Amino acid sequence: MSATYSHHGRTFSFDPTTPLDISLPLAPGPGQVNCWWAEPVEFETIRVGSFVGSVALGGSTNYQRVHVTPHGNGTHTECYGHISPAPEATLNRCLRRFLFVAQLISVAPRKQSNGDLVILLADVQPLLEAAAVAPEALVLRTLPNEQAKRHRQYSGTNPTYLEPALAHYLVAHHIEHLLLDLPSVDREEDQGALLAHHAFWQYPERTRTHCTITELIFVPDEVPDGLYLLNLQITSLELDASPSKPVLYQLT
Repeated sequence: MSATYSHHGRTFSFDPTTPLDISLPLAPGPGQVNCWWAEPVEFETIRVGSFVGSVALGGSTNYQRVHVTPHGNGTHTECYGHISPAPEATLNRCLRRFLFVAQLISVAPRKQSNGDLVILLADVQPLLEAAAVAPEALVLRTLPNEQAKRHRQYSGTNPTYLEPALAHYLVAHHIEHLLLDLPSVDREEDQGALLAHHAFWQYPERTRTHCTITELIFVPDEVPDGLYLLNLQITSLELDASPSKPVLYQLT
């Protein structure tokens, strides 16, 4: 099956029957990817009177409550409300389109003099500028691409983050949606500066209210760098962030 998508005066084709899911699942227990000291995901069976919400326990249906922290459990997408007190700054209100042309690139962080691992503008810029067409979204796969990313416990480990200059560059080149396989675009402990967050959303001076950051994705090795159609799926929570399911379709 073939479908087409137009972008910047060019028409691309893709196969809607071959989606590439780059999200990490939300499952209960301590073995799932976790950051920011979030509690593990929990599924709780609802009990009301004689009713038990578990078919396995004799109930007529499964009926459960979910305990999840979007920023700390699994793949999630956030809007500028992450750093703003504005009540209207929810992802459900900010993200109104769900299909975007995206460029997937793979890049290795560089160790800095303080020991931090940082994704630098100098390494991303030539890869992004080699794209066949200017993308709306950037998907960053960090190297080495270890399977351990699927269940890594990031809290207190000072994970890899982005150089703020890279966030400024993405804004100047009209990247509206940034996806990466890290827990944050900023350093784990930075005294609340959040320089890359502020730079990417241009908050508060020229806030890019429609732009998003998606963290804790995982792009398998067999998915090659290149141009894709991104379907960014979220829940309709009126929060600054939501568990999300980004799906790629290779464009030709």
